[in-house]
This record gives sequence, C-alpha cells and structure tokens, in this order.
Amino acid sequence: MHASPHHSRHPRHPRRLALGLAAAVLAGGASLAVNAAAGASTPAGLDDPHKKEIAMELVSSAENSSLDWKAQYKYIEDIGDGRGYTAGIIGFCSGTGDMLELVQHYTDMEPGNPLAKYLPALEQDNGSDSHAGLGSAFVSAWKTAAKDTVFQQAQNDERDDVYFNPAVNQAKSDGLGTLGQFIYYDAIVMHGPGDDPVSFGGIRKTAMKKAKTPAQGGNETTYLNAFLDARKAAMKTEDAHDDTSRVDTEQRVFLNAGNLQLDPPLHWKTYGDSYEILTLP
Repeated sequence: MHASPHHSRHPRHPRRLALGLAAAVLAGGASLAVNAAAGASTPAGLDDPHKKEIAMELVSSAENSSLDWKAQYKYIEDIGDGRGYTAGIIGFCSGTGDMLELVQHYTDMEPGNPLAKYLPALEQDNGSDSHAGLGSAFVSAWKTAAKDTVFQQAQNDERDDVYFNPAVNQAKSDGLGTLGQFIYYDAIVMHGPGDDPVSFGGIRKTAMKKAKTPAQGGNETTYLNAFLDARKAAMKTEDAHDDTSRVDTEQRVFLNAGNLQLDPPLHWKTYGDSYEILTLP
C-alpha cells in the first residue's frame, strides 16, 4: 500500500468551511481569458482529462509513494494524527467530516451498501479520533466497498466537489495556468479548505500580501513562488508536514523550469524517491 516509510497521508483541517469555499469559488465565475489572437485559445487546464490524470499521479507520489492512485480506493488506516481513520484516494478522515459526507453520498447512490450501517457511528465520531462503532469490522467493510465501482465513483465525486473543482476554479480566477492550478489543488488536499492561516484560503491570502496574482496584473512565476513560500511556512507548523519535498523537489522544480502548463516529460522527487511521467497519460 505504501512503498516508502516516508508516505505522507498528511492530516488536514476539518472541512468547516469546505462548502462555503466551493460556493464562493463557483460564484466568482472568472476564468482564464481566451487569447485574443486569431485562432488561439487558452491551453488545456488541469481539468483536461490528461492533465487531471497527471495531477492524480503527482499527488499519489507524495501521499502513497506510488503513481497508482486508483489502487488507493481501498486504503484505510489510523495514522495517529488525531483525526481517526484516514482512507481512500484523497485521505478522507473519520474525524474531520469528509468521510461522513462520502459515505452519505455513497448511500444516496446505493442504499444498503456495506458502509451504510456505519453512518450513525461516523456521525458520533466526527470531530474526534474515536473508533467507537467502527473498528476492524468497518475497516473490512471499507475494503469490500472499495471493489464497488459505485463507491469508487463516490470517492471521485467527493474529491472533485470539495477539493479539485474549487482549487482549479480559484486558480483560473487568479489567472493561473495548469501548474498553478495543480499547486492550488495539492495545497487544498493537504491543508484543507478554510481561511485560517494554515488552510488553503489562508495560505493564498499570505501569498497575495507578497505578490499580485496574474489576474491582478502580477507575474505568474513570482506569485507562485510566493504561494509556495507561504505553503512551506504553513507546513512547518505541524510535525506531520515537516518534510516539504513535495514543494521543494516537485512543484518548485516544475516552476523553476518554466513549465507553467505542466507538460511532460516530468521528473521529480518526493521524500527522496524519484518519479517520472514521460508522456500525457
């Protein structure tokens, strides 16, 4: 499941502002402008299926020490971070609310699924590291459910609704290309939505105090460096985040190379392990 002892599964903050952030981003409605030159248009963003696959593999290299993100639907363990169980393709946590929302969504899609009977326990344990009403039976049920394509789709839906789409839409609103969109997405995966200093919104606000976004007339590379600086500072506030290689030897490598559209070939390291994506998936 984890090929390296340095796997991440970093804790995130409770999703207390997740839906509010998503609504605010979607309400903004701004996007990268189409190039005015005849016949030219904005390059494919991170929501292009090929670039999205790259994003999933990049995150998985840091979260799972593997590019095979689809193997993580069945992942579940308590990593001792005070947030209960961490599970699935994005690290849904029983203590922070997103696992509860995921299982509710799955049950809406498929009543009587293997996890449906655990909804009362997930509601009770939300906000704590408790396993009350869950335990080994829940872990087994999760792994069974992970074979169900409906549950896999439910995980994809929650990932997109709470993390991927809000991050990409905000990045487009800020005038960022595909790399910037990924930088936002990776940050929201680790730090969670929210406006406190160590959540995604707070990190963005810190960066904007140092540099203007492209939408504000700023230089894209300058702004993204400011964002990564702010993110590193946020990471170092928690012991679980003290390895900043996913910034230093991954995202900053692409940025320093001027690869603002996140085009392969890509070569990077996380936790000292080397990875590459040579062509578009």
